[in-house]
Amino acid sequence: MQLIVFLLRSSWGMLAIAIGTGFVSGISSASLIAIISLAVSQGSAESLRLAAWGFAGIAFIALITSIISQMTLIRLAQQAIFQLRLTLSQQILGSELTHLEGLGIPRLMATLTDDVQAVTDAVRLVPFLCIDLATVAGCLAYINWLSFRVFVLVCLLTVVALGSCRWLLRRGKRLLAKAREQQDILFANFRTVTEGTKELKLHYWRRQAFLQEDLQPTAGRFRRYSVDGLTLFAVTSSWGKLIFFFAVGFVLFALPQFMQLPAETLSGYVLTFTYLMLPMERLVNQLPILSRASIALEKIQSLGLSLANSAEQVSVPTDIHYTWQALSLQGVTHRYRGESEDSHFTLGPVDLKLQPGELVFIVGGNGSGKSTLAKLIAGLYIPEAGEIYLDGKRITSENREWYRQHFSAIFADFYLFDRFLGIDTPNLEAQAQAYLQQLRLDHKVRLEAGKLSTTALSQGQRKRLALLTAYLEDRPIYLFDEWAADQDPVFKELFYTELLGKLRDRGKAILVISHDDHYFHLADRIIKLDYGQVEYDKPQG
Repeated sequence: MQLIVFLLRSSWGMLAIAIGTGFVSGISSASLIAIISLAVSQGSAESLRLAAWGFAGIAFIALITSIISQMTLIRLAQQAIFQLRLTLSQQILGSELTHLEGLGIPRLMATLTDDVQAVTDAVRLVPFLCIDLATVAGCLAYINWLSFRVFVLVCLLTVVALGSCRWLLRRGKRLLAKAREQQDILFANFRTVTEGTKELKLHYWRRQAFLQEDLQPTAGRFRRYSVDGLTLFAVTSSWGKLIFFFAVGFVLFALPQFMQLPAETLSGYVLTFTYLMLPMERLVNQLPILSRASIALEKIQSLGLSLANSAEQVSVPTDIHYTWQALSLQGVTHRYRGESEDSHFTLGPVDLKLQPGELVFIVGGNGSGKSTLAKLIAGLYIPEAGEIYLDGKRITSENREWYRQHFSAIFADFYLFDRFLGIDTPNLEAQAQAYLQQLRLDHKVRLEAGKLSTTALSQGQRKRLALLTAYLEDRPIYLFDEWAADQDPVFKELFYTELLGKLRDRGKAILVISHDDHYFHLADRIIKLDYGQVEYDKPQG
């Protein structure tokens, strides 16, 4: 049912056509049983000729409607999956950064990959589900036409089968849901494997502890829940087959003892039951896939609701103030949440004023709040208290998107794009090539059709490529979070003594988070933080 609702959101008209033609195909397939049974019971040449024409006509209808149903549902399903992926990505990008950090990358990745894939796998089955259900319905209608009492018997057996399988199915689904919960933790462990490879290789006992205490138990629980859940579904499938064989045996051996049945009618029953086995088996075998899809849809809906509750107001930014006078923070406060050791840590209240053509160093010990302050200044974190003003304009949810466009930032956990997305300036490639030379990367990186030839470089060189992008963005305010930490001594010297000065001479406001105290004398101002509080904010010189 959840799958049908999911598909209805894309196009109820296409879904109605697909399901309608699917049922016509299934009923047509079931009708072939009646024609076969009729041809077997009436052996005259005329009857066989009529049956042959009828068989050919209905088979053609079953074929055409099956193709129409499958093609329609394939298009509809792929459109629904496309829209789902796009919507989830838009919701993630439109949600508050603090909320996304609270959810964690593993949960987001598990939903974007495994959950969407589970729904995709189930959606592919919808055309065949419709055809199989219609085939079952048609066969039951034919049994009812042969004998109402046998039809009632079949219905009673179906009720018994469903009732006896209900507990198994519900228990199996609960176990698969538990397996899905473990998957979020497993994705976090996989992230440790990929991102912490060097640290794990350098410390044998750490590696063994991680494998034995984290990865192995989580993977073991995931395996156990999956095996137990799928086993229950397998038992359900086998139990359903057993009941079905019992029905065939009862009709074939026991029913003639209570009812007078012609041999042709009896053969019709057996033929119908035999024909029913394939669609029934397919329906039962698809239950684990449908259950996984149901669990995945619940996860997706839960994430979507969570993201919607923290959604930011997004509007197309216009009229960026490339010439501005002042940016001020007044009583800005941010509180950490989600981690016990930082549960009582509060940044602020902070009062600051920044101006164009100013080089400001933000300094302090680890955990003092430097990066958090930078994210507040750039509009990535929303202040819990206090206000931010740009040229006297208060920054609110309505204009925060506009405000962010004034910043080019390279954070410590930066992401490097391999092409200049969203940058549309004249002579872009010529400018980029000049900056590559200035950043001493022209011997390693080339521009090929607007793309960087490679980003597989050292961390320091990757940061230079990020700086290249920031140069091309040409925003009025630049923010560097420990940018020089991965640079060699020569380029670190160049960055502090030359590159920052050139940006300042162009009227840019520059905020630099740094521990390189022997370059502090180059700053116009130094802001020092100590455990979330501004210890001092004083000019240099």
